[in-house]
Amino acid sequence: MAEMVFGLATSHTPMLTLEGKRWNERAAEDQKSKSLNLSDGRYVSYEQLAKENGAPYGDVATEENFLKIEAAAQKALDRISDSLAKAAPDVVIIVGDDQSELFSLSNMPSVSIFYGDEILTHERHLTEQTPSWVGAITKGYAMDAVHSFPGHSKFALEIITGLIDEDVDIGAAAKVDDPHKAGFGHAYGFIIERLFKSKPIPVVPILLNTYYPPNAPTARRSFDIGRKIARIIEQSKSDLRVAVAASGGLSHFVVDENLDRKILRAIEKKDAETLRSLSRDELNSGSSEILNWVMVAGMSEKLNNDWSEYYPGRRTPAGTGTGMAFATWS
Repeated sequence: MAEMVFGLATSHTPMLTLEGKRWNERAAEDQKSKSLNLSDGRYVSYEQLAKENGAPYGDVATEENFLKIEAAAQKALDRISDSLAKAAPDVVIIVGDDQSELFSLSNMPSVSIFYGDEILTHERHLTEQTPSWVGAITKGYAMDAVHSFPGHSKFALEIITGLIDEDVDIGAAAKVDDPHKAGFGHAYGFIIERLFKSKPIPVVPILLNTYYPPNAPTARRSFDIGRKIARIIEQSKSDLRVAVAASGGLSHFVVDENLDRKILRAIEKKDAETLRSLSRDELNSGSSEILNWVMVAGMSEKLNNDWSEYYPGRRTPAGTGTGMAFATWS
């Protein structure tokens, strides 16, 4: 019988793969943006955002504060990595979002599971127009070149067929045709590169279409599918120690600290209804990656959320950035 032994969740923002002293370079992109998502469902320009809120975060959007948050966040990642190693899983299920890295608008499943034996990452193609900070983060995402990581075909197929039996019409994929054109992206490469300590742990990727309407799953459906996957793991005849991981989030590209802390409280208290009732408006653009946490929370209901940390990573005076969060279940 398979056993779920560990759960983890972590942001995968570029702020975690880029030196703190360079966060201002990412901030400069925010200040050019004409489409920053708010938790009320609106999209505004940076100028509109600053006008609405008075740009009150100038005293925290400084290099000194960036370096403090960077150090704390890297310490949190080290803690997760150490805990994962101690749990010694035979396989890790990674719940992430695909941002036109493996899939495209020609085929964008709502939820898909990869059941191939080889996971190939997509090499990020840089041009002279690509901001230099983008090139700096590709290694941390395993997108500086095509990287190969082991999958777990047999266990992935168990989950797929189990979900079909549970009346979940799940998408499925088994190979990457040409990783120079399309492959696994940052949500998966970050977890493997940063947390696995170079150990070749087989991975089962679950890909949620969080970003692209009209078929993004609801929070309710994400949580409920997570519950069903947990049941399938419990019923599996495979002798496996299983870890589950949520990659991404929390709120961005405008930090909503109230939303982020609501989610972390709900996870701690096993408040399924709060997680299931998150609205579409709260889950647009970058904040949509919260769905990855919601699904893993559904998987981890029988474990205890034993630790979490949170840093509102505001990198501009108007408050753009990422709510950087970290959590474990055991």
